[in-house]
Amino acid sequence: MNAPAPLSHSIARFVRMSPQKGRLVADLVRDRYVGEALTILRFSERKKISAILEKVLRSAIANAQQKSPNVDVDTLYISQIQINGGPVAKRIRPAPQGRAYRIQKRTSHVHIYLNEKGK
Repeated sequence: MNAPAPLSHSIARFVRMSPQKGRLVADLVRDRYVGEALTILRFSERKKISAILEKVLRSAIANAQQKSPNVDVDTLYISQIQINGGPVAKRIRPAPQGRAYRIQKRTSHVHIYLNEKGK
């Protein structure tokens, strides 16, 4: 059985955070109501990605209200949240005895999909 099509979604691309670190916070809010998710993101402020996820989530809520003005925000929940890897910037760090170490500066693409419970 196929999952219902999302009511709205929002995307943030090229976020300067590794996907592995972002997924730790994304797992906290997956399958939760948006009000509860916003509270969790507000109080997990020690992680940089939480502010970015909060901004993308607010954008998805605004998209849902714009798409269908009669939607009840209290029934919206995060049906899907994905943090995929983006392009990696490769830098060189000098190392002892003429060697060089590679530094990988990773980026992420954040996708948040919202749906209504009971629909």
